[in-house]
Amino acid sequence: MEVMERQTRRKQGEVPAPGRRSRPGRRMLLASVAGAAVLGGVLVLLPWESGDAPPPAPGPAALAQGAVTTGVPATLGDLAALIGDRETHLRAHPLDGVSWAVLGAAYVEQGRRTADGANWPKAEKALRTSLKTGPKRNPQALEGLAALAVARRDFPAAKKWGESAVKAAPKRWTAHAVLIDAYRGLGDDKGVGRALDKVMELRPGAPAVGALAATVYRDRGWREDAEARISDAAAAAEAPAERAAYLEQAGRLAFERGDRQEALRFFQEALRTDPDQRAAQAGQGRALAALGRTTEALSAYQAALAKRPSPEYALELGELYESLGLGQAARVEYDLLRERARGAEAAGADEQLMLGRLEADHGDPAEAVRLLRAEWGRQPGIAVADALGWALHRSGADEEALEFATIATDGDKGGGVRSALYVFHRGVVEQELGRYGPARRHLREALTINPYFSPLRVPEAKRALTELGEPPVEGPPD
Repeated sequence: MEVMERQTRRKQGEVPAPGRRSRPGRRMLLASVAGAAVLGGVLVLLPWESGDAPPPAPGPAALAQGAVTTGVPATLGDLAALIGDRETHLRAHPLDGVSWAVLGAAYVEQGRRTADGANWPKAEKALRTSLKTGPKRNPQALEGLAALAVARRDFPAAKKWGESAVKAAPKRWTAHAVLIDAYRGLGDDKGVGRALDKVMELRPGAPAVGALAATVYRDRGWREDAEARISDAAAAAEAPAERAAYLEQAGRLAFERGDRQEALRFFQEALRTDPDQRAAQAGQGRALAALGRTTEALSAYQAALAKRPSPEYALELGELYESLGLGQAARVEYDLLRERARGAEAAGADEQLMLGRLEADHGDPAEAVRLLRAEWGRQPGIAVADALGWALHRSGADEEALEFATIATDGDKGGGVRSALYVFHRGVVEQELGRYGPARRHLREALTINPYFSPLRVPEAKRALTELGEPPVEGPPD
């Protein structure tokens, strides 16, 4: 029935054909991307509206402005040039509301690329100044505030600003695009679908839209569709930073299905294309660890953290250290994670999910439950459901834990993503409750989805399956 429904949606144009690619086909993508010519300074800018300030002179600043106003990543060097250019311009023209919006968007993108929370207050000040000094109808500033809220993981605020941007400019596709992230964080799958449909209607065929579609399809468990979309986006992207971002996304998809070698190739190609693509460098660490190349994996994580001190990378590195029996090194990373999360929260970010995950496994599970209950009440996304369920299990509340683990893994309840970690969590909770059949099934499923999903949890899954043994063989009833 599910297959028939998806075929019907494809006929109606809502879902692309599966786009199944053989492994050689994916390798050809890498080769074609690696050999593609890099455009030296050619980027199409959005048309300037009457009364807008002139763009920067041709060069890195103009390239970055073209990127941040058209919904694609920009290089860090170009962003720095744009920020310097607009700051200089605004000292002479402080009432130029459009330039304030561009500056705010550049701060958001720079903060996202570097995980530097110091950008968030600067971005907010610039964007709110744009609202005061810019035109009455100012979707650029509203959209920038929505993107800032997404970067801070404040999804209710992202929804508010994003919907205001759409109301101000219904045909501005980037405003609908930022709403996809807002609705994802709130667990609103219907809202995600509506926003994606609108983006695809307004900007069909754009690589950035293909990357957005790949994210949504991945969340729904449509792996082949997601892989086809991101492959096409990477092949069509022109600017190096954009192409590298899509290659990194392709690497994550490959790793999530357990293909370590292909994931590593995507991550390596992303780094060759844009050496500042630190998410790909952390991805290298993930793939190298799964391949047993732990010395290289540690170096990759350390290099990524040196340039982009992301709490997520610190957690992954800490768990890799722990899996190697290096408990003291792991604790150092966990302490650094707490410090970075506190710094991010001081800049207005929401790090409750990350801190809850850390406390559940490496700290105080009761504190994790407290943090994650509050997070669930404010923005009930699927990642929060999984983390709260696991924290409840770690604190001994397995009946309630199963409710949230089911939300995170049951497609009918919104948890369509095929996450080995989420399924592992559910299997462990079911084992603790004595539901051995479902536990055995879900633990096996986790290892089938990705046999390398975590250096700490994979051995636990295997031990749990050994304890459960084979299901009893029962004869026919008398």
